[in-house]
Amino acid sequence: MNVDQHRRTAQRNGPSAHPSGLRIAVVDDDDRVRLLLRNMFEQSGYRVSEARNEAELMLALKAHKVALVTLDLSLRHEDGLAIARAVRGFSDVPIIMVTARAQDVDRIVGLELGADDYIVKPFNVREVLARVRAVLRRAHAPPVQSARGDQDAVRFGGYVVDLAAIQLRTTAGRVIPLTNAEFKLLEAFTSHPGRVLSRDTLIDYVGGVSAAPLERSIDTIVGRLRKKVEADCSAPQIIKTVRGAGYIFTAKVRA
Repeated sequence: MNVDQHRRTAQRNGPSAHPSGLRIAVVDDDDRVRLLLRNMFEQSGYRVSEARNEAELMLALKAHKVALVTLDLSLRHEDGLAIARAVRGFSDVPIIMVTARAQDVDRIVGLELGADDYIVKPFNVREVLARVRAVLRRAHAPPVQSARGDQDAVRFGGYVVDLAAIQLRTTAGRVIPLTNAEFKLLEAFTSHPGRVLSRDTLIDYVGGVSAAPLERSIDTIVGRLRKKVEADCSAPQIIKTVRGAGYIFTAKVRA
């Protein structure tokens, strides 16, 4: 699907099919790919910042409120995974990796670094747009209805899960940074305390991870979440593994 075809599709869909005015940072050292993605996103109502390398991406993140980053892993002179790691060091901005690397191990490493989705080149621009919209919906979604009812925040142990602010903090008020995937897992667990959740269920809840070989990435995200909420990750008492079944959230959840 070329740019002109996408323009016609975007015109048919109309402006209500996308979040308005959000900014996407496109990181790719191929001028043609950046132009294709820029045209597609702008025709769909997004603002775009282009970057050919880590330095230009960092400038964009400092200069603008970026809602999402598309990041090529196969840059000629830099490692895209290293860039993702650098971004995750100070920001929870959603990242979609767009790359020619199709091996499962690359997908797993990318997701373990905190990426929200992974698209393999050559890609269909409609698929890219659909995935961007899905990630943005998850990132900006209001609290889901669950056993917690209409509460904007729930508590467990010494923590508060603020569903309105999409934030985890201690009862003393200290904010604990979480990636989008980590927060979605925590939301799933606190929505279903005392219930065993399979890896497939957690993959569906987090979204963006569709291949069965990527189940290991859920284990890694759970491991990262444990480091933030468990007193001793070697003997977890809040998020416990149920061998052969998945995980269970054992802490008492209260309003």
